[in-house]
Amino acid sequence: MSLEPTDANQRLVIALGDPAGIGMEVTLKALAESACPSEMSPLLVGCRRSLEITYEQLSRRGAIPLANPDRLEIDDMPLAEPVKPGEPSPAGGAASFQWLTRAASHALEGRARALVTAPIAKHIWHAAGHSYPGQTERLAELGGWAEASMLFTAVSPHTGWRLNTLLATTHIPLAEVPRALTPERVHNKLNTLADFCRRFQQRPKLHVAGLNPHAGENGQLGQEETSWLKHVMQQWASANPDVMLIGPLPPDTCWLSAAQAWGRGADDTSPDGYLALYHDQGLIPVKLLAFDQAVNTSLGLPFLRTSPDHGTGFDIAGMGVARPASMLAAIQAAWELSQA
Repeated sequence: MSLEPTDANQRLVIALGDPAGIGMEVTLKALAESACPSEMSPLLVGCRRSLEITYEQLSRRGAIPLANPDRLEIDDMPLAEPVKPGEPSPAGGAASFQWLTRAASHALEGRARALVTAPIAKHIWHAAGHSYPGQTERLAELGGWAEASMLFTAVSPHTGWRLNTLLATTHIPLAEVPRALTPERVHNKLNTLADFCRRFQQRPKLHVAGLNPHAGENGQLGQEETSWLKHVMQQWASANPDVMLIGPLPPDTCWLSAAQAWGRGADDTSPDGYLALYHDQGLIPVKLLAFDQAVNTSLGLPFLRTSPDHGTGFDIAGMGVARPASMLAAIQAAWELSQA
């Protein structure tokens, strides 16, 4: 398809995710929301016919408002074979992989200012022959980067406080986390988190979770904190005097300050960002506090990418009940954070 370069700054490209999931539904719902940026021109990458069928089915179920596919710009990549809602298949995995790859090319080649991705299922990608831990890793490969950083950001609807949590490690088995947590990795992730938080606070405050229960309890419950993590944090803090770095904190209390700021408002002790050392350590508090508001943000790529923090929802696909709040938040965040 032919796209005008002059439109790039007004365009977000949206990859529609697994066609058996809720990606198309939440996208059509989110684009129809009044809070969706009115000046934004979306470019959807996926199967036009599947999107039209989804629209027709949702309309019959009374799901409104909905964006009409006839009024949307779509880079049409038809399905090679039919895929039914709620019935994941290798064909759907292959399609979502191809859609993501095409969508990323639009962002890489300057035809869109940022990329938004609907959810995929990793095991379905694997069934289709694409052995990636997730979309983030595929995007890093396409962008020519060894690794991207995964940060979750959300704005409290109660207080306006922004929750930022970056994961030092992502989609790896828990047993591999201690080996993956090198001093270089921790330094790099702290740099990335601090740079992001400086967008909102000139002198940010960061909290770092410990790896072990009670942050090791002075070596009684694990050695990583005392043997190297505290020293690495001290080194980084000395090189970044504009940042207040606190930790390593016991993981079971590290995000209590987030709960207070999310529900009752921030104070002088509220941090601007959290560094979680492994996937679930950071995602459990984020999803408990901000399941409908949190946005997965990929940093360190040649372009900004955001995604809802939920999965494919195969169990509710086609029912018309999927909530679009997280997809809307992903679109809003992509638009806001990609401003020049």
